[in-house]
Formats: sequence, structure tokens, C-alpha cells
Amino acid sequence: MEIDEKLFTDIAIEAAKAAGQEILKIYNSADLGVEYKADDSPLTKADLAAHKLICDFLTKTNLPILSEEGKSIAYSERKMWEYFWMVDPLDGTKEFVKRNGEFTVNIALIHKGIPIMGVVYAPVLDWLFWGNSQGAWKIEGTDPAVALQKKIEGPVKTIVASRSHLSPETQEIIDQYPEADVVSMGSSLKFMLLAEGKAQLYPRFAPTMEWDTAAAHGVLKALGYEIKKVDIDERLDYNKENLLNPWFIAS
Repeated sequence: MEIDEKLFTDIAIEAAKAAGQEILKIYNSADLGVEYKADDSPLTKADLAAHKLICDFLTKTNLPILSEEGKSIAYSERKMWEYFWMVDPLDGTKEFVKRNGEFTVNIALIHKGIPIMGVVYAPVLDWLFWGNSQGAWKIEGTDPAVALQKKIEGPVKTIVASRSHLSPETQEIIDQYPEADVVSMGSSLKFMLLAEGKAQLYPRFAPTMEWDTAAAHGVLKALGYEIKKVDIDERLDYNKENLLNPWFIAS
């Protein structure tokens, strides 16, 4: 099967921006419509509205869609997919509820378990990141697109980690770089600190799902970064039977 990478990238960008505007309407309203899932994670009207809007855009491509808010597709069906969209309509719902602006819309194109294109959009900040086989870019507001620079090998000066919830495993990594600063942001913006060269290492020793990482992984791959499983020299793979990611380190 052949795909039109530029067309599909443009559609994903259009979908992410449209979903972002829909999210902002709810974000700026009095009622976020917060409910809680079985695992006590929050779900808002914005998650559901963004999911529907993104799906409306992506169905034009005739590829299947696996979204956090529509994930009940049997593995026996989806394991046959060569290409598919992986979507997190609102990554960082807790940040959305706190109204701190650090949440994103994530859309990735997956080919045989590998993210080959990713779009990450932060509606409040109006930051748009995307990457594919041609490279990666960022747009801030109405500014022109800026090409992000390929990964430059060098010392680890900044590590991405949670300041308030450092696990012993994460602290062990940080201790290996005593001169490094520690920074944090919500949602996929953590990965985008690497994409912009503002950090060099992101260890994650806590649960994430495939849709939490796929779009950012697509951006980082375009820049020569990789997200690898802890203690195994293998990158994260996608469309597993269990959609839970193992612990990983992005660098």
C-alpha cells in the first residue's frame, strides 16, 4: 500500500488544529464536563468532542483509527493493520482540568508498529510540532514554520522529569548527571523539549499508553532521537495486544 505522506501530514495538522479550537471553547467555558473513568483518570467534554472531530478528518484517508476515546477494537482485527492512525485527542487531561495550558492534541501515523509521522499541537500555547520523513518543524502562533535541528551528540545538560513525583529509578538516572538541570512540562510537551534541543534525556519510569507517546515519537524520529525500552536496546513499538508502554528512555 502506498500513502501520500504530504497529504496525510496536512490532514493530520488540519485535524489537530481544528480539535484544538474545539478544546479551547470548552477550556474557556465555565463547565469542563469532568467525569472519571474506571481508573480514576479524568475525562471531559473536550476529550470526546476532539475525538469526534479528529475522526471526521482522518476518515478521509480511509485508514483505520485507534484513539484513546475509541480504543475498544479487538486485537484480532487491528493486528492486521499495515497503516493506521493513533490518536490522543487530549493528552494531559489533568493539565486541562487544572487550566495550566500544558496539554496537547496528538496524532500519529503508524506503519507496521513504527510511528512514521507525528503531529503534536498545544492549543493554549498555540505551538504546533510535526515530523515525517522530510524532517520536523514548529510553528508558534502566526509565525512562519521553523525547521527543528537534528539531534546533536553531546553532554546531557538538561533532563526531563517530574519535580514532584520522582521515582527512585528516575532519581538514579538523574544522579548519573550531577551537572544537569531538571525540567518538566505536561503531556507530550515533555518530548518536545528534546525536539527543540532544550533537553537531551527523558526517562519515564511510570505507566503510559501507546497514544501518549506515538505522535511525539514520530516527531523525535524525524530528528534522529529514539525512544527505547529500559534495559533493552529496542525502540517502543505500537499496536501491541496490550497497549500499555513499558518503561522507556527518550534520548
